[in-house]
Amino acid sequence: MSSPLERSLSVLEYLAARPEGKALSAVAQDLELPLSACHRVLTELVRCGYVRQMRDHGDYALTTKLAALGLSYLGGSGIVDIAQPIIDRLADVSGELVRLAIVDGDRLTFVAKAQGARFGLRYDPDMGIDLRLSCSAGGHAWLMTLSEERALELVVKQGFGEPAAYGPRAPTTWKALEQVLQEDRARGFSLIEEVYAPGMNAMAAPVQRRGEDTIGVITIAGPAIRLTAARMLELGPALTTAAGELAMASTASPIFVRQAAARQATA
Repeated sequence: MSSPLERSLSVLEYLAARPEGKALSAVAQDLELPLSACHRVLTELVRCGYVRQMRDHGDYALTTKLAALGLSYLGGSGIVDIAQPIIDRLADVSGELVRLAIVDGDRLTFVAKAQGARFGLRYDPDMGIDLRLSCSAGGHAWLMTLSEERALELVVKQGFGEPAAYGPRAPTTWKALEQVLQEDRARGFSLIEEVYAPGMNAMAAPVQRRGEDTIGVITIAGPAIRLTAARMLELGPALTTAAGELAMASTASPIFVRQAAARQATA
């Protein structure tokens, strides 16, 4: 049986993906929680200001309190201040969406972005999501810097996900993924075509100082009709240069310094 804390976190994560709100019955059913226990969790989260009931006996939705905490944390970490000028320049050069994701334990999470598309179709998914490592350019860019054992461990832990939820070319086995990672290593950055989503392409490079672990990845993503394989190869040098600049500047961020120290302590 899950603890009250685990239940609370599960509800927060569930509602974070559903900004329109959900009824008590739907939350309980989807999370496989007893209705009474789910109601207690939601009542406590409302009392603490993290959740609101949209109307009497109506749907429950997150307030901005949790988002404010995250923004406050990122602001104090210095990540965005350091990264934003770099990803802004790359967005201008590429004309596409550029994002930074940071490594946090076994997860890779988007924390900053810059939109380079000034007209036409703009690809701009939600921020703050954890990347699916097996079928995202950012996930591949991180995995390609790890040992085969560690990369396999992370992918197995997270899973490949449902094929229907991703692009038609998403790998569904470790053998297929490892072949992709070998090509990425030889190229120096990852490149995917209709892997994460139909009609969308992306590329990514690891943010990594020489001899140290990867601390994040920079991605470029856009419509396949515009961000073609040839275009991505053209952007490769600009992408890897930006990742290198951020790696060098990362020593000014307390969170990156702390993560590096933690990894050295457990090595």
